[in-house]
Amino acid sequence: MPEDQPRDSLLRRFCEAAAADLLILASLHHAEADNALLSALASRDFPGSLGLKLFRQEGQEAMSLLKKAIAEYAPPLSPELQDELAADYAAIYLNHDYSASPFESVWLDEDKLIMQAPMFQVREIYKKHGLGVSNWRTRSEDHLVVELQFLAWLMLDTKDTNLDEAATFMDEHLLRWLPEFAERVIKRCSTPFYAGAAWLTSAYCDEFRDMLAGILGESRPGREDIETRMRPKQVAQPVPVKFVPGASPSW
Repeated sequence: MPEDQPRDSLLRRFCEAAAADLLILASLHHAEADNALLSALASRDFPGSLGLKLFRQEGQEAMSLLKKAIAEYAPPLSPELQDELAADYAAIYLNHDYSASPFESVWLDEDKLIMQAPMFQVREIYKKHGLGVSNWRTRSEDHLVVELQFLAWLMLDTKDTNLDEAATFMDEHLLRWLPEFAERVIKRCSTPFYAGAAWLTSAYCDEFRDMLAGILGESRPGREDIETRMRPKQVAQPVPVKFVPGASPSW
């Protein structure tokens, strides 16, 4: 770190870069890829233009796959390619044909249902910041896009505690299910674009979490520690005491 640059200034640049990256990643999952999105990605040389550089092999390979896919689907899209991308998007995000739900609840709920405890947990987190979704019935608070947008919002806000909160949110929510989501999309989807989008989103978020750990000076908690932390607390139920004649105190 150059000594002549204040740490606060570098940290602000880091947060702004991360926020921009997270919003672009969210856009990959927001709606089916069309000419407008693909043109915007190509014009920015995405993913080579990511603000935070990924050093791990997984991130590099994910970037390479998505870069090739963006070139393959260069606008203007033919009707066949448009249909291909639309069908793959629907199978992942709308119809759940691949059993790769973009909702946290499906991955963490015991019965694999949408709109369960994780949704209400993240809703309370957003509420604390005066945030919410426009229509939770169509895209609830635990949707991948919303969780990425929330992290971006934390990065752009100026509170000193936001890095801690972002790290905790990723540990307790996003990173508990995103890697499995990405793995399933990669294995089952039909287009390299959505395989690359899922892979890069997961790889980026994992490496970003490591960056936060370095900035905060705190090691990442292990998976077992997180699951123990998130396990519902068992409340001891009072055990009724049977009446035994002669055992009660005399008055």
